[in-house]
Amino acid sequence: MSKYKSKYACQECGYESPKWLGKCPGCQQWNTLVEEIAVKTSAGNRSKSVFSRQIAQPLAEVVGAEEPRFDTTIGELNRVLGGGLVPGSLVLVGGDPGIGKSTLLLQTSCTLAAQGQKVLYISGEESAKQIKLRADRLRVKSDQLYVVAETDLEQIEEQINAVNPSVMVVDSIQTVFHPAVTSAAGSVAQVRETTAHLMRIAKGKGIATFIVGHVTKEGAIAGPRMLEHMVDAVLYFEGERHNTYRILRAVKNRFGSTNEMGIFEMKDRGLEEVTNPSEIFLAERPVGVSGSTVVASMEGTRPVLVELQALVSPTSFVTARRMATGVDHQRVSMLMAVLEKRVGLMLQNQDAYVNVAGGVRLDEPAVDLAIVVSLASSFRDVPARPFDVVIGEVGLTGEVRGVSRIDQRIREAQKLGFKRVIIPEKNMRGIESLPDIEVVGIRNVEEALHEVLRG
Repeated sequence: MSKYKSKYACQECGYESPKWLGKCPGCQQWNTLVEEIAVKTSAGNRSKSVFSRQIAQPLAEVVGAEEPRFDTTIGELNRVLGGGLVPGSLVLVGGDPGIGKSTLLLQTSCTLAAQGQKVLYISGEESAKQIKLRADRLRVKSDQLYVVAETDLEQIEEQINAVNPSVMVVDSIQTVFHPAVTSAAGSVAQVRETTAHLMRIAKGKGIATFIVGHVTKEGAIAGPRMLEHMVDAVLYFEGERHNTYRILRAVKNRFGSTNEMGIFEMKDRGLEEVTNPSEIFLAERPVGVSGSTVVASMEGTRPVLVELQALVSPTSFVTARRMATGVDHQRVSMLMAVLEKRVGLMLQNQDAYVNVAGGVRLDEPAVDLAIVVSLASSFRDVPARPFDVVIGEVGLTGEVRGVSRIDQRIREAQKLGFKRVIIPEKNMRGIESLPDIEVVGIRNVEEALHEVLRG
C-alpha cells in the first residue's frame, strides 16, 4: 500500500498547513482549513505541456503580431473587455446566483457562433436539454455552437481536441474536477489545478475561454485569491435580483481598462444593452426635493450622469451616524468636516446618509462637490436647482480643484437637457462653448453653494 501525505488547505484564501488550525493565518477566518491528500505524480503520468519548446531571445528580436479581437456584437461587453475578445485569453466571470452570468455567456456564445466562430459550451450545472430550453427561450441557435454537460477535466480535454473550438465557456469552474487530485470538486486544490490546466490549453491552442466562478457571501469569487492572478481578466456581474438592471464591471483586465462599465437590462428574451445609462439612472429622480444633486462621473471612457442623494437629520444618539452607499465612507466624513470648518455648518450632532441612486459605485474625486452640495441642501432643507449638474474635487481648505475630461461631461449633460453645469474655475480655460447650456466656474465650496442653492 502506497503512502500518502495529507495537508490542510484554507477554502477561502488557499493557505496550506501541515496540521489543522482553527484560525487561518492567511485570511484570519475560522474553521476554513480542510484536509486534502497530496498526490505525488510520477514523471510518466505528469501532463505534457501544450506549449512548444522555446529558447530565450532578446526582446528586440521578438516579432510582434497584432491579433484581431473577436467582435461579440454586444457593445457593452466589448467595452468592458477593452474592444472585443482576445484569442487565447482566459476571462473569469463572477456574480451572485441567478444574476444572469449563464444567460450573458450563452448569448455571447450564440453571437460569436453566428459569425462563424466554433464555440464549445461546457456546463457542469445543467444538462444539454436544459441549455437547449434556455436557448429556445432566448430565441438563439447556431450550428457552430457545441454543447456538452461534463465535469471530468480529462473528458473535457478530449471534447476540446475533438471540436477544436475558437471560443470556450466553462460553467462553472467549481464543478470541474481533475481525476489526479483526490479532493472534492470545488475545493481549493481542484479549483487551482483545473484553472491552471485550462489556462495551458487556452494559451497553447489560442482558445478564448470564459470560466464562471461562484462568489462567497462577501461577494468575492470563491476559491484561492491566486485564481484571479492566473486569468487575464476578471469581470463581476452585479445587480439586485428584484431589479431588472445589471452592471458588468472589470476589476482586472490585461487587454483594456479596468474602469469600464457595461449596463444591461434583463428581459424575457434575455439581456439587452442599455446604450444610454444616464437616462436610466435619472428616470426616477425627484424634482424640487432637498438633498438631491446630479453629478457627471466618468466610468472608463464613458461619462455617466447619476443622482447623488443625501439625508441629514438631528441625531438621537450620543455619536452621530455616518452611512454611505456607492461612495467612500471616509471621503464623506472628510467632506462633512470641510463643511463644518470652512462653511460653518454644524453637522457634528446630525446623522448623515449618502446614497448613489441606481446601485452605481463612484470612486473618482470629481463627485466631491456633488456630495457637499447634497449634504448642505438637506441640512438647510433648500432644494438644488433641478437642471444643474455639479462637478468638482474638493480640497481640505474648501477649494474646488479641476477634473479631467470636462468637455465630455458637459456634452453628456447637454444631451440630456440640463441647462447649467457648475465646474471648477480651472476647467473654464479651453472648454468648448455649447448651445443651450450655461457653464459656471467656481473657486471654492461657498461659491458653489451660493450658485446652486440660491432661490
